[in-house]
Amino acid sequence: MTERILRLPQVIHMVGLSRASIYNKVRDETFPRQVKLGRLSGWLESEIQQWIKDQASVSRPMPH
Repeated sequence: MTERILRLPQVIHMVGLSRASIYNKVRDETFPRQVKLGRLSGWLESEIQQWIKDQASVSRPMPH
């Protein structure tokens, strides 16, 4: 299976964060880093999907 590379507009749409927030989180190491594609860069789709799942599990309280 081929891994998809997402560009910034796709990542913004998926995670609901602004461009600045994404880059701040990358710098703070709380968001996946980009991969280089020649002169361009993007994010691995699987890493973005995992980040979304991780955020959802942190924000949901554990059932009693």
